[in-house]
Amino acid sequence: MKKLNMDLKAMGEKRLLQLNELDEFRMEAYENSRIYKERAKKWHDMHIQRCEFMVGQKVLLYNSRLKLFPGKLRSKWSGPYTITQVFPHGAVEITHDSKGTFKVNGQRLKYYWDGDFSKEKSTGHRLFMHVTWIELASP
Repeated sequence: MKKLNMDLKAMGEKRLLQLNELDEFRMEAYENSRIYKERAKKWHDMHIQRCEFMVGQKVLLYNSRLKLFPGKLRSKWSGPYTITQVFPHGAVEITHDSKGTFKVNGQRLKYYWDGDFSKEKSTGHRLFMHVTWIELASP
């Protein structure tokens, strides 16, 4: 060890090898990061659902300004709006009775499903609870 510490030429060569090894580790990390990002992008692109909107459909609009007001239970979607015109490249013109007509990015919209599902669900739930009560009440 003392000989190595005294020999400046050997010490310099060892230090150069360490620096080259460090550069190799860094380049390998960059390569692994690039491969990971490519795979993540490929997976993300496979799972994107494209929405094709048509005139007359009802949609909900994502309210991005709502982040300023705290509240877990507050809905981030407002609407329903009716589509009046579809432009190329994803722009959509929507209208609302009280808010008027304006143009938005189609990525801020999602389909609005009309219908009252609560009555069907609650009827089935009451029926299940009634049957359960009868089964528990009988000896």
